[in-house]
Amino acid sequence: MSGRLPRTLRLDPSDTVIFEQAAEPGEWAVPGAFEFWDEDPAGMAGKRRQAFRGGFLGLASFGWSTLVEVAPATATQREAAIGALARHIRAQHGAPDDGAARAAALEEIGFAESLCEGHEVGTVLALSRSLEEGEVRERFRTLHLRDTPHVSFNALPVFGMVTVEGEDDPVERPDLMNLGTRGGDRA
Repeated sequence: MSGRLPRTLRLDPSDTVIFEQAAEPGEWAVPGAFEFWDEDPAGMAGKRRQAFRGGFLGLASFGWSTLVEVAPATATQREAAIGALARHIRAQHGAPDDGAARAAALEEIGFAESLCEGHEVGTVLALSRSLEEGEVRERFRTLHLRDTPHVSFNALPVFGMVTVEGEDDPVERPDLMNLGTRGGDRA
């Protein structure tokens, strides 16, 4: 029997900058809210706050990933993910015994599987976690490829100057592809 689990995805190097430890691409993942049970989210700052607000927990490195994709998982892969998570829960969160750690891991893996239900393999998932009225709330969304891919990346309408009434200067459209290369490279 084969099911589906979230697997970490890295589209650019941003996770290596925004998280204390980034998950490697291709790790099985869970939302991982339990990593914050003993903390007050209102008191979090920096990279820890970023992990709280939008990170999935990778089950090999126990690092964080902004995005995951729905991926097929064999029974053997699912069991390995449960085992890794149970060991982590026992070692890092003080589960009283292996049975309790496994039960907690099964619950978390079950929740992760439920996020994949109804989605095609390759569907990208993102999460937003917040504190609302004293409760941690998680929201999940799917990201989809455009029907027609964007092809002119040197003309993205990211910045533009508007003309104030009475001025005759043309609208400025910065060349984002060459920003930082004129007048010398920036480190």
